[in-house]
Amino acid sequence: MQDKKKRKSERPQGEAANKKSKKQWQLPKKNFSSAPSINPGDVGIWATCDMHKEGHCTVELKGFFDEFIYGQTATGDAQVTENENFGDDIEAEIKNEVQSMQKSTSKQEALFVPVKIDVQCVLFFKTRAPVEPVSLVAKICEDASNDPSLKRTRFVKRLTPMTRMGKANEKGLEEVARAVLKPVFYETGVSWKFAIRPTVRNHNTMKRDDIIKRVADLVGKPHTVDLKCYDKLILVDVYRNILGMSVVGSDYEKLKRYNLAEIYEPTPSKSEA
Repeated sequence: MQDKKKRKSERPQGEAANKKSKKQWQLPKKNFSSAPSINPGDVGIWATCDMHKEGHCTVELKGFFDEFIYGQTATGDAQVTENENFGDDIEAEIKNEVQSMQKSTSKQEALFVPVKIDVQCVLFFKTRAPVEPVSLVAKICEDASNDPSLKRTRFVKRLTPMTRMGKANEKGLEEVARAVLKPVFYETGVSWKFAIRPTVRNHNTMKRDDIIKRVADLVGKPHTVDLKCYDKLILVDVYRNILGMSVVGSDYEKLKRYNLAEIYEPTPSKSEA
């Protein structure tokens, strides 16, 4: 009887000990709070690339941007080739790139920070002053257009500058629009012809036509809409719950809509084909 009681009393202790040991082996929850993200008020550049080349493109763009800002040639780690066996894990590539930037900019913030986007072929780089996305992207495309034979990127396709980011709802659209449109349409005293071009990804709350109408209303008079011969083009990019806006010049079409791949190697027209 004593042995049976002893065995019964020992069993809960063993179960408790087992439960305790299981708690000790629980994996810690992943903390993604330190990962870069896009927030209202941010400034940056959208980029597109070939499918499954997001990691390569992230590294390439970082070196490419640095070259324009610091005058550094993209060499060493910034150079990539088709045969290199990396870039398959996009999140790891961006993490490594952020860590390398943190090491090289211990006394100042990085001017370009890549943000992981859950859409194939799409990247985003957050920027900070003195970088101005619209003038930077225009300069990059102008240089490429002046000498297309000097191809300086392999994986990058289109670059889209964003002067301000906000929440993808009616209030966020109005706040971003007023901030972005003010220095161009409200303060110059010049009457511009303008067009609006929205790009919507993974978003179904605001309709494309509604975005165009609201932005046009905010531009207001004395400015007029001209879809073909505009002086200013308003770009609106919506992705899930965030949106961004910028105003670019009349050379947007001439510069292949800021598509570097098209500037370097234009797609043959139907007549040429």
